[in-house]
Parts: sequence; structure tokens; C-alpha cells
Amino acid sequence: MSENVMHVYMMPGMAANPAIFENIVLPEDQFKVHWLEWMVPVKGELLSDYAKRMCEKIEHENIGLIGVSFGGILVQEMEKYISVKKLIVVSSVKSMHDLPRRMRIARATSLHKLLPTGLASNIDILAKFAFGDFAAKRVELYKKFLSVSDKYYLDWSIDQVVNWDQAEPNPRAIYIHGTKDEIFTHTCDDSCINIEDGTHIMIINRFKWFNENLPKLLLD
Repeated sequence: MSENVMHVYMMPGMAANPAIFENIVLPEDQFKVHWLEWMVPVKGELLSDYAKRMCEKIEHENIGLIGVSFGGILVQEMEKYISVKKLIVVSSVKSMHDLPRRMRIARATSLHKLLPTGLASNIDILAKFAFGDFAAKRVELYKKFLSVSDKYYLDWSIDQVVNWDQAEPNPRAIYIHGTKDEIFTHTCDDSCINIEDGTHIMIINRFKWFNENLPKLLLD
């Protein structure tokens, strides 16, 4: 493979499998795409330590690193430990201050620990945690893209989002956000690339935008 090819690693959102990227197609003469998958965390594992373990799956330097939703939080942590040429964060948050009010309340009260994640085999509950924007007609879509239902993983993941402590946006990151994101509703501002009418699952249903724009974002 040509040394000029950029290796691009993609991290899906909470509980999602890498199939969310199946329609993302980058020019093969410029990029080699690698999909990352969620691991069940070690009991009591810090997000920073989890990020270090995920970095062990990165086999190249000066990579493109793309993360969606909770995956966007994770890649911001991973970037602290590996050589990243471009960091792209989609449908996520730039800092703890972007978390919606309900998550900030959960942070203060620990109410999120009462969520019935043990029922995650129920696809509608899992879909609400992972994607939001839930409707009965989308059940089959969610069944396809959501695959991690381990209770400890879900409890841990929700707790990591709610208690994420990054105080300032990463100045090296490119933040891409939908103006109608139902999960992270406060991220859109002038420091983001805003996708008009984009929702939290726009990596799936607005893939044409990403196919058109990701190559130049990764190489510029």
C-alpha cells in the first residue's frame, strides 16, 4: 500500500456496531478505513485507561480518527496518547459544558444510575440510550446498528458521558454537529461545522454529505 495513503480509524456511538459506517466511502487511493469496536470495560476502569486500551488497536501513526456520539468523546481521550493527524468528532460534545441539562442534573444527583439498563435487550430502551430520536418504525434500523447490550458496559458508558470532565474543546479537533441533534442539543455554535437539519444519527442518514466532505477535511 502506498505510503501516501492515510489510515482512518472510525469509532461508533454508544452500543453501536461499526456498521453505522457502512455507507461511508472514502477514495481508496487516498485512504484506508479501519473500524473500531466497543470492548466491555474492566470493572472500575477510568475512561482514560479505556482510551489507552483502545489505542492498542491503532496500528499506524498520523492517522485520521473519527468518533460519533460517545465514540466522539472517546476519540478525544484517545488523541492524548497516539499520533493523530486529524481528529473529527461527529454528533458529540466539545466539553462537559455542552452536556444537555438533563445530563448535568444526572451528574449532580446520580439519577442516571437508576436507569434500567438491565432491560437493554429491549431494543426501544437501548435505542433511546444510544440514538434518541426513537420511533417504532425505526426498530429494524436500530436492531441492525445496535449490538452491545452488556449491562455493565451500558452503565459504565452512561456514567462516563455524564461525568466527562473535559473543560475546554480540543483545539485540534474538527467538530461536526447536526442542528436538530436530539441527544446533544447544545453543541452547535460557530466553532462547529453545522449540518442543517442533521440529527443524532446523521452519520447514517446523511452519509452523502460525509462522503463528499470527509476527504478534504482529513487532508486539509
